[in-house]
Amino acid sequence: MKKFFKILGIIVLLLIAFVTIYYFENNEKLPEGKQGKDADALAIKMFNAINHEAFDNTEVLKWSFRGEHFYRWYKQENIVHVSWDHYKVTLHTNEPAKSVVYIDGKNSDDPEIIKQAQAFFNNDSFWLVAPYKIFDSGTERSIVNYNGKDALLITYTSGGSTPGDSYLWILDENHYPTSFKMWTSIIPIGGVSATWSNWKNTKSGIKLPTKHKLSLFGMQLPMGDVKSENIKADSIAKEILKAIKHEAYRKTRFIEWSFGGRRHYKWNKEKHIVDVSWDTIRVNLQPNNIKKSTVFYNDKLQQISDSTIVKKANRFFNNDSFWLVAPHKLFESGIIRSVQKVDGKDALLVKYTTGGSTPGDSYLWLLDENNVPKSYKMYLKNGRMNGTPATWQDWITTESGTLLPTNHSFGKDRILSMGQVKAYN
Repeated sequence: MKKFFKILGIIVLLLIAFVTIYYFENNEKLPEGKQGKDADALAIKMFNAINHEAFDNTEVLKWSFRGEHFYRWYKQENIVHVSWDHYKVTLHTNEPAKSVVYIDGKNSDDPEIIKQAQAFFNNDSFWLVAPYKIFDSGTERSIVNYNGKDALLITYTSGGSTPGDSYLWILDENHYPTSFKMWTSIIPIGGVSATWSNWKNTKSGIKLPTKHKLSLFGMQLPMGDVKSENIKADSIAKEILKAIKHEAYRKTRFIEWSFGGRRHYKWNKEKHIVDVSWDTIRVNLQPNNIKKSTVFYNDKLQQISDSTIVKKANRFFNNDSFWLVAPHKLFESGIIRSVQKVDGKDALLVKYTTGGSTPGDSYLWLLDENNVPKSYKMYLKNGRMNGTPATWQDWITTESGTLLPTNHSFGKDRILSMGQVKAYN
């Protein structure tokens, strides 16, 4: 027995020695940063890189933490469903007293379970969305020179479960976060790092991490099957498609229109080939195989198509067809849909992240009582329009059965006519 305790004592001493050596070799002091204009400017660059606007508009997030805690967060309502072991809590994050507890499916009024759910949520949601919280109330931002580059130090002076914690965000050349170093009350060693690199693109337009790896003994923190979506926005978009007879549009083979009387179009939508004409020029445009496009001057085919003219025709088509069929394109790839309130009513904000001639543009659709678009406000990436309104009016039911607008107005009595609009099969 004495030999056993002697061996145990040696093991304990070795463990203490190892921990002590590890602590002094790995513990880092909290770096000193400089608060102020430069720190906030760096934070804004990071905020823009991660598309914080899409996060602000996100409706629902789903994830798990280490396969132990499971979440469905209705962010706009400040309600999150938390489950672990045999507990389920409908947590009202702003009003915990409203929360509902279930143990093995039976209702309970145990306040300690609510506190536990709140603590789990505070910790586990931080590992999901921490980059989007750098401007939360109770945060201080400082700029730090780390390995010769600017890094962003965030200190949480209030809020959450552990106020006083600090995180040093390491950014890439595009100001996108790749990792952070932590100085927290629950980890005794300062400067422990965690990766933020295993990102996943989600439906609401934000990226979320699928796992983290810590420098502390190589620990892994899996986040499960992370998802985000805008259920309400998608529902509004579907109502718009129903109102404008999108199913008939989808089956429409041919569309004809003009743009302000300056350009004229005959679009074989089925084959996606379009005749674009203006002045004395006509282009048989093939957007999916642009090199096959042909150019006519005064109805005479050019043996070698002028690539500049073809590109110009393609730009015209992208712009001018948008003014005709944009509401029918709400579910195309590269589009983020979210809801905004305008005069107390739901409006649909549509942002184009890819495709077309100007990715990054946004349009806020306002609807009539039948969910037909009556106008939108334009927010262009180039800054030329910031909330500029334009009507979508004089809709007609075409021969193919779909609805298309024939006029728009904007500015002071400015009318943009779509000419004699036709859609047929």
